[in-house]
Amino acid sequence: MLSTIYKRKAPLFVFLIPAFLFLAVYLYYPFIQNIINTFLNIGGLGRAAEGVNEPWYENYARLFTDPNMRTALKNTALMIVCTVIFQVGIALILALLVDTIRVGQQVFRTIYFFPIVISATALGLMFNLIFLYKGGMVNQVLLALGKLPSEVKPNGKLIVEWLDWKDQAHYLFTMFMPVMWQYVGFYFVIIITGLNNIPQELYEAAALDGASGWKKTRYITLPMLRNVLCTCVVLAITGALKVFDLPWVMFGAGMPENKGWLTGTYMYDQTFNRMNVDYGSTIAVLIVVLGVVLSNIANRVFRQSDDV
Repeated sequence: MLSTIYKRKAPLFVFLIPAFLFLAVYLYYPFIQNIINTFLNIGGLGRAAEGVNEPWYENYARLFTDPNMRTALKNTALMIVCTVIFQVGIALILALLVDTIRVGQQVFRTIYFFPIVISATALGLMFNLIFLYKGGMVNQVLLALGKLPSEVKPNGKLIVEWLDWKDQAHYLFTMFMPVMWQYVGFYFVIIITGLNNIPQELYEAAALDGASGWKKTRYITLPMLRNVLCTCVVLAITGALKVFDLPWVMFGAGMPENKGWLTGTYMYDQTFNRMNVDYGSTIAVLIVVLGVVLSNIANRVFRQSDDV
């Protein structure tokens, strides 16, 4: 019966066409319309376009002159580097460590994956309390360790120079750290699944040849995980380009002093707060283009390393 279905291609289209129509209506059409919007003058959500921009490439030229856009691109580039190094890197280390144990793997999977199921809004509020200027957990710990300057007045009142974790010296750490923490478990699950798919016979043969644990990792595990790591890197890059919820909850509109923009938060602000729908659409197109280009570069890098 199954062989008959696969020989006759017509029934397959019965299942493929509805999915294609769904994507066409809810993905491809909105994206094409979004590209068209970049050339139009749209003064607000739900409003009709007031004609074509003069010149028609005005919004694209604005990308190169907008200082907030340059800040968003710089911060997003740094976010991409951090997600690849820390999210994927830490997830790889944790997966390699957990793979060496035979009891309790499922427990560690659950523990590391748990942050993913928590609402980003809830996480943002939680980290706001952790990094609170006065009375936050981090500042309280630093005070207990004697790392914050403090003075007891004659009246017995304690005066503390609290550390502002959202000032220009610390905002990047405060913004990036929750994002790094939340998604380590996501890549951990992907990598540990890839590790479980590596044939044990390879490790047994290596052990017979006297290979150490490091050599097994270097010459068996990492090469066999190349495709899995490539997938994780691509997901990390695209995720960093469009990250929005956690940074927005914690920093709002570009805090501090327009230094905390990311491409995702700046696109949202321009579209929904400032009602520059056409410029917001242009930023969205830029995010997609950067995602496609950087993903292809990552794929080429892993493909070249596979050929070496």
